[in-house]
Amino acid sequence: MPTIALVGNKGGAGKTTLSINLACGLNRRRPTILLDADPQRSSLQWRDIAGDDMDGKLVDVLEAQDDIHTVVAQNRDHFDFVVIDCPPAVGSEQTRQALLCSDMVIIPVLPSPLDLWASVRVEGELDYARSENPALRALMVVNQLEPRTRLSQLMRDALAEIDVPVANTEIRRRVAYRNAILQGCSVLDAGASARQAASEIEQFIDEVVNRL
Repeated sequence: MPTIALVGNKGGAGKTTLSINLACGLNRRRPTILLDADPQRSSLQWRDIAGDDMDGKLVDVLEAQDDIHTVVAQNRDHFDFVVIDCPPAVGSEQTRQALLCSDMVIIPVLPSPLDLWASVRVEGELDYARSENPALRALMVVNQLEPRTRLSQLMRDALAEIDVPVANTEIRRRVAYRNAILQGCSVLDAGASARQAASEIEQFIDEVVNRL
């Protein structure tokens, strides 16, 4: 079953928040597990905050900072989707391992020059990973978008210069994402105040699944 790694080359891009919401959304459709390969252990901390999941809506999180390939292999037959939250460094050992055993890599990018420049190195790491994992698909997604800013409007043109497909779905900067993490849930379970964020995540999941 598909394994999806979320990677980046700069902190603060919202990678873990997107990993959690993506995994929770996938888990509503088919059994999914989230692997936390980031030494910061943010996904694991979120799951601790969530506590007991009586309704089965939240995804379970496993630590996977060492020997990611083995952890993926152990869980791949038990889940329809495996999502890996990688460190914010494409050159890290965890990220490189994840790229070698994933079917798709998702790269969240903030609408800023620094994040765009950081993403250029991701392209090189993808080329390296594909020498051993030639079927690896990649997808960039604009995250924390503020649509009224000129920089955000120019972002898609700038991303076109990088040889990686860009998702049609754009994830906007919304307080609902931060609130859901603090509450130990996903935006899909955060009620009416998170309706727009939940719709974005569902749309993004549809796009990801269709590209697998």
